[in-house]
Parts: sequence; C-alpha cells; structure tokens
Amino acid sequence: MIREYLRFISHSWPILIFGVMTVFMGNFGQSFFISWFGDSFKESLGLSATSYGTAYSMATLASGLLIMWIGGSIDKVSLEKFILFCTIGLSLAALTLWQTNNLTTLVVGLFLLRFFGQGLFPHTAITTMMKRFSLNRGKGVSVATTGVPLGEIILPSIAVFFIAQFGWQQSWLIIAVSVPLLYLPLALFLIKRARNQKYAEHDPTLDCEPSKPLKEDGSRRTLLADYRFWLVLPTVLAAPFIVTGIFIHQGFFLPQMGWTPMLFANCFVFYGIAHWLSSMYTGALVDRFSGRQLLKYYPIPMLMALLLASQLTGNWVAYALLILLGIAMGSGSPIINALWAEVYGTKYLGRIRALMVSLGVISTSISPILFGYLIDNGITGSQLFFWLAVYILLAMFFAFFSYSHEKKLKI
Repeated sequence: MIREYLRFISHSWPILIFGVMTVFMGNFGQSFFISWFGDSFKESLGLSATSYGTAYSMATLASGLLIMWIGGSIDKVSLEKFILFCTIGLSLAALTLWQTNNLTTLVVGLFLLRFFGQGLFPHTAITTMMKRFSLNRGKGVSVATTGVPLGEIILPSIAVFFIAQFGWQQSWLIIAVSVPLLYLPLALFLIKRARNQKYAEHDPTLDCEPSKPLKEDGSRRTLLADYRFWLVLPTVLAAPFIVTGIFIHQGFFLPQMGWTPMLFANCFVFYGIAHWLSSMYTGALVDRFSGRQLLKYYPIPMLMALLLASQLTGNWVAYALLILLGIAMGSGSPIINALWAEVYGTKYLGRIRALMVSLGVISTSISPILFGYLIDNGITGSQLFFWLAVYILLAMFFAFFSYSHEKKLKI
C-alpha cells in the first residue's frame, strides 16, 4: 500500500498538495479550532453559554443552507476563480472576528467562518480530487483530507500560543492576513502546475456514466429521487452530527466521565493520528473494492466507541473513545465521497457534494442544541452515549439495504 501511495503521489503531487493545503485552511472554520476562542468570545461580549451556543448554531445553520446553493458553482466556474472567492471569504471572516464587539458581528463572523472554512474550502479540495481521479479516487480523497488531522494536531497549540501572546482578536488578524499572502499564491501555482502536467490515470468512462443504469442524468434531482439515498443518509450524517455534539459539550461530558480537560486535550493527538491513518488506509481499500462495498462497515468503530463510553469508565476509555471516533471520521470521508461518484458519476458531482456538505453542516448545527436540551433535562453522559449507539445501529440497518445491494438492482 505504501508503494502505491508513493507512486501515486510522485505522479500527481501538485494537485495533491493543493488538496491538502486547501483542506488544512478549512480547519479555521471547524469546531475543534473555534472552540479554543469560545471562552474569549463569551467573556469579551458578556455572553452566556446558551447565547453563545445559539449564535454558533444559527451561524452554522445559515452557512449550511447557503452552501447548498453556492457549492454547486464549482461545476461551472474555473478552479482558480472559485479558490480566489473562497480565499477572500475566509479572510473576510477572520477580519470580521478581529473587529467583533457585539453579538451581531460575532454571528456574522462565525457564519462566514463556517461557510468558507468548514464548508467551501474542503468542498473545493475533495470535489477536485474526485473529478481529477478515477482509478485512484479513494487515495486522492485520503491524501487531501490529511489536512484535517494535521490541523487537529497542529492548530490547537497554535491557537493557544497566539491567544496568549497577541490576544484573541489579534490572532484573527494574523489569520486574515496569512490566508491571501501565504495560501493563495501557492494554491494558484499548484493548480497551474497540475493543469500543465501530463496525466494518464483519468478514465472518462468511469466518470461520465452513473453506475446505476437509469435514464436520469446523475444530478441532485436523481439523487433525491433515489430511495437508497434516504436509506443511507442517517449513516452519512452520523459522524459529523455525533462528533460535533460531543466536542461542543465536552464541558458536560468530562466531569460526568471523570476525565480532566488536560487528559481530553492529550486524547486529541491520538484522535488526529487515528483520523489520518484510517483515512490513508481506507483510501487504498476504496480503490481496491469500492465505496459501496465498504459503506456498511464504516460506522462500526463509532458504534464501539459509544458502547464503550456508555458502559465503562476510566482514563483509558477517553483514549479509546477519541481513537475510535478518529477512525470513523477518517474512514468515512473516502468511502462516502467515492460512493457519490461511483453511483451518480461526476458530471454534477459539485452540486451533489454541495448538497451533502450542506446537510452535514446542518446536522452539526442541530446536535449542539439537541444535546444541550437532553443535558438540561437530566440525561447522563453514559445514557447519551448509549442512545447515540442505538442511533448508529438503526442507521447501519438502513444502510445495509441501500447502495451495498446495487448489483441486485441492475436490470
């Protein structure tokens, strides 16, 4: 497998580096990074936990709805123009947070940060990988998404250092300046280099025809009319929904489970490593088998994590929980993203992915509110982990009857 990756990277390094960089920049809009500024937001603006949580969810929900409309433009606009638009937007988000002095500007800043960071940056990178590669699509997505675990390992320390040295507002100014000055020139250079590079892997027959022999054109309309999509949707949304809820409400879970904040912070390193290794390994498996065949196995680590946390205590459970969640997050990306291209083709892949990113973002806006409601009404940490495990079991049951049985559906 290592030789396969090395050979693949040596032939396609410009576009792969672009993918890793672009996904990494999107980490500025991810919950794990923003959470380090949460206390600063609340203290500086005099917000309660409920007010801040509501503002965060509103910004996330609005960004998710907008991605559904804007994200599909990547099918029609050149990659250079699209990445310029994303860069300007992310820089504007950071500038808004730099100047935040009330709840309104905080919501606007968080909305822009979630829209461009969590949404469009990784969407652009992964869609580019999926359109660029056919035979190595799983490996392409896996390499690009290493930008996420890299961010999970590196950025929390950087955030803590910046806040301590420069203050939380000046930290956002540094981010706002670094995006156009450091990222954009290198990204445009890599796109140009990749476009001029001769590349023979692309197999258009794999991209232009949906695997299902239907008359539909593979667009979002086809996706939404396909009953298998609705069967698999709970599984697709499970990881971002659950992981975001756990991370945002870690202040509740830690004393419930007897874990210290320092212990949980140390677990994040293992989470990032597990995320990265599982993504790389699963990417190779996707190219060897298919996203459809692997789909039914992807939620198993998440199910194990939740059952462990619901039944056992101890510091080792914290490590096991985050390692298993990291495996689920890492393996899910290449499997699920390859699934859409395998079933519906790549002609309208940007629009399909925009819909899925939007639904994923919306799910991450729901879980903090839902978990908060359950917590306020007396549910314990162990009980919440148990019912989340029940949800995973039901999702796996429905997914078993979706795309994994496609051969039986062919005419």
